[in-house]
Amino acid sequence: MQDKIWQSTTFPSQRTSDSRISQHESETKFYVGVDVGTGSTRACIIDKSGNILSLAEKPIKREELLSNFITQSSREIWNAVCYCVRKVIQEAGVDPARIHGIGFDATCSLVVVSATDFKEIAVGPDFTNNDQNIILWMDHRAMKETEEINFSGNTCLKYVGGQMSVEMEIPKIKWLKNNLESGIFQDCKFFDLPDYLTFRATGKENRSFSSVVCKQGFLPEGVEGSNLGWSKQFLDSIGLSELTDNDFEKLGGSLRNQKNFLSAGECIGPLDGKAARQLGLTEYCVVSSGIIDAYAGWVGTVAAKPESEIKGLTENEDYKHDFNGAIGRLAAVAGTSTCHILLSKSSIFVHGIWGPYRDVLARGFWAAEGGQSCTGVLLDHVITTHPAFSKLSQLADAANVSKFEYLNSVLENLVEKRKERSVIFLAKHLFFYGDYRGNRSPIADPNMRACIIGQSMDNSIDDLAVIYLGACEFISQQTRQIIEVMLKSGHAINAVFMSGGQCRNGLLMRLLADCTGLPIVIPRYIDGAVVFGSALLGAAASKVFDLNKRRRVIKSKKSSLVQTEFLEGLYPSIQNLPLENHSTNVVASYKLACSNLNAPARTSSDLFPISKEQPADMISDKSSKGISLDKGRENLEEERDIDKNILWKVMQELTGNAKVICPNTKTHPDRILLDTKYQIFLDMVETQRNYRRMVDKVEETFSR
Repeated sequence: MQDKIWQSTTFPSQRTSDSRISQHESETKFYVGVDVGTGSTRACIIDKSGNILSLAEKPIKREELLSNFITQSSREIWNAVCYCVRKVIQEAGVDPARIHGIGFDATCSLVVVSATDFKEIAVGPDFTNNDQNIILWMDHRAMKETEEINFSGNTCLKYVGGQMSVEMEIPKIKWLKNNLESGIFQDCKFFDLPDYLTFRATGKENRSFSSVVCKQGFLPEGVEGSNLGWSKQFLDSIGLSELTDNDFEKLGGSLRNQKNFLSAGECIGPLDGKAARQLGLTEYCVVSSGIIDAYAGWVGTVAAKPESEIKGLTENEDYKHDFNGAIGRLAAVAGTSTCHILLSKSSIFVHGIWGPYRDVLARGFWAAEGGQSCTGVLLDHVITTHPAFSKLSQLADAANVSKFEYLNSVLENLVEKRKERSVIFLAKHLFFYGDYRGNRSPIADPNMRACIIGQSMDNSIDDLAVIYLGACEFISQQTRQIIEVMLKSGHAINAVFMSGGQCRNGLLMRLLADCTGLPIVIPRYIDGAVVFGSALLGAAASKVFDLNKRRRVIKSKKSSLVQTEFLEGLYPSIQNLPLENHSTNVVASYKLACSNLNAPARTSSDLFPISKEQPADMISDKSSKGISLDKGRENLEEERDIDKNILWKVMQELTGNAKVICPNTKTHPDRILLDTKYQIFLDMVETQRNYRRMVDKVEETFSR
């Protein structure tokens, strides 16, 4: 059977365009997803039904020479990506020529390379080590620069929760300007890590709206009157005028070229020859625009079909057609921390919630991002610092279960032993607040800290179980707090779509349902939701490529014979691209054809019709002055309008079914107790902040 599959990938060199398309679309296709996290790189391969056939993981290092200075190597990460992709192909036994799409997600970390030759540039604190050319997202070296940027009060800050975080990338770039030699900084080119990976894969410098809008202060066209994306006024005001040179070349260019920036699932083009060989793929494989890892988790979960009906969700007819069906579906992407991502049709501003971000997931839609900085790591901290941890480890190992499963069984036994109404009532007089790392959402206070009221000197494993219960309750109550501020601001939320290892914790899922009062939806892939989401992006990009190829063939039939021959030469079927050095040959012949037609030359993988570049003032004033768009621009927008729904349809078809944990009724004793404790939770927040203000006021009197 395997031999037959390999034989079927020998494509005839001469066929009509229609036959090439039908053969290409009738094949069994596979798609690869790549996820670069903080500590490891993963890849998976899925089939046309969304089944994960293989998943591979490889650890990656990070270097921390000084406190708050955390760096990584783009060379190591790319090698790990290549290893994982080759591994999943080998394990799945899939012919590489049948892999038609690949998607990349990664952490929002800053990659620095030379604009001259794209070689790595050291980001410090050791400026002699060019291998360390990534400032990791959690690097906090740029505290002073962040304060200076936020002091500017620029309009773009309105779209990142009112102020930039030290974990965003403009503060990091400003730090580099202050600390690199001027000549070296002048030679720097900057990528968010997802965009760097797609650059390595294609040789194209397309940037994703996910990266530039969420982490770099970019405003899509029309937002606050933006016509370039980047604000020259903002960058000049914060001392980064170098970034505006040559049409913002260091940041990937501006909206003067509409194809510079892509939304999730849109197609950049085929793999280039070198990357294809490194990944063990072929140049038949097309590459999706990159995406930040948490947003890939959204892609991999929210289109899941709940096994039971959810009011306001499953009866939504838009679910079958377009991204309107995603509204009301909150993705909670849980790991060390948790991100809460939600889509809306209009811009909704919420205090303590990042965004709204337009076009990052679908053109014309807005994303909002809340977050808890301390969830998975909180549970680990609670159990590992308790005196009974060693005993817990021994007992859990002996029972061949996880530590959390063992603690859940301890709690069940305690209910019987103490004759309590339920597990929840075991912690009725324990009040746990767990912001050990400050608060991101919804109060956006980095100075918040943890506190526990109701502890005793009990060091038993029973006490550990109750403290752990309190931590689970905190995570759930804070999730309710985030959801409530989003609802009050105008968002619609009908269900929470979870992903990550926390989904296996039945106690935590039950608490989330009862605290929020919302159904908790558990998709079929728990740990693999993020990398699965990237594979869906690859599938969408493949379908976008095929759709645009079909459009061109149809258009070519309506043209003259000469024009038909030109178009078919310009956009050959992907199967007929030579495996070696196709880019040079195709681009060379294409440039010659373009020169004969007096048309601007583009690369072989450009997907949209040729359009004349408009002056910036025409773009920004087209609605107010009534200036009509050029026909090519209309075609571009028409194609994108169709293309943006392809990702949603792929998500809907491939994500599969999901389990649902419904909340108890409002009159259930657990719900009543949790409602009461939620009021105490809110009081603990305000009381802590008030205590700090009281002490700070005293400190001020001493400093006068």
